[in-house]
Amino acid sequence: MDIVTQGLLGATAALSASKQKETRLAVGTGFVAGLLPDIDALIGSAEDPLLNIEFHRHFTHALIFIPIGGLIAALILWPFLQQRLPFKRLYLFTLLGYATHGLLDATTSYGTQLLLPFSDERIAWRIIAIVDPVFSFILIIAIILGWRHRKALNARAGLLLAAGYLLFGVWQHNNAGEATLRLAQQRGHQVDRFLVKPTMANQVLWRSVYESNGVFYVDAIRLRLFSDDRIYEGGQANRFMLERDRPNLEQGSALRHDIERFLYFSHDYVAADPDRENVLIDVRYSMLPNGLKPIWGIDMNEASSTRHAQFVNYRDRDEFTRERFIGMVLGQTTEN
Repeated sequence: MDIVTQGLLGATAALSASKQKETRLAVGTGFVAGLLPDIDALIGSAEDPLLNIEFHRHFTHALIFIPIGGLIAALILWPFLQQRLPFKRLYLFTLLGYATHGLLDATTSYGTQLLLPFSDERIAWRIIAIVDPVFSFILIIAIILGWRHRKALNARAGLLLAAGYLLFGVWQHNNAGEATLRLAQQRGHQVDRFLVKPTMANQVLWRSVYESNGVFYVDAIRLRLFSDDRIYEGGQANRFMLERDRPNLEQGSALRHDIERFLYFSHDYVAADPDRENVLIDVRYSMLPNGLKPIWGIDMNEASSTRHAQFVNYRDRDEFTRERFIGMVLGQTTEN
């Protein structure tokens, strides 16, 4: 989830457990603790560009690390608050703020390793976008009301509404999944696996990716409550398979290891970039919900298998792309 919303949820959780004289301190401490797990974004290496994606949403986001993370946050804040708040209460607020972070990240599509060290599965429930203004607005209102009236009840109501919004995301996720399977059936495809995810800042337009016989089919689905869903048909791409597509890549080489890491990071939804030689892309994400123009990928640069792959970003959105995206959200007919 975006960093601001992580702080807002941490602040709301801490506020929900505060006493009347503690409400404002709870907001600040919960906000800081809600941000702290993303300290893992600072892990990186100039020699190994993929180290950052390997460790982001890693051990700092694990459920078992929550008591430690909350304690670290409390120890950081204690010198500033020791005259205003008992350490026991401070730790309660930082513990609640820290605890929200990994769980909220798991509701998105990126993948969060909640179960470390018992499992390295990247959990992604895909029920809310990385940025969702409705969800953030609910938390902002709860904090403002709790701050002004010094009442934890407002925060508890906000958490209840936020949970309801996430449940709405679960319902929409199921609807998008059913629409994907119907679409594949209409095309006569046997679905090997599929995923659906909400697109940026909304719960009505979903990206659909399914695999059939080694081919990814990408579409956008605009969900409707009282009429048929609108389908924006997209492209297709062959699934990248390491042994088939790079059979001569040396075992144990840095490049092979990087490709394997990228496959793991992307839940194996990887294809070759049709427009860039030696670039692998994460098919889960694109500039348009029904497109294959990537947001990120790795440049294999096979001139030397001893060199690490480069992690590359393609986040340039032109006016045409923005207009098409908005048109799909609104359910309008779009032209290629």
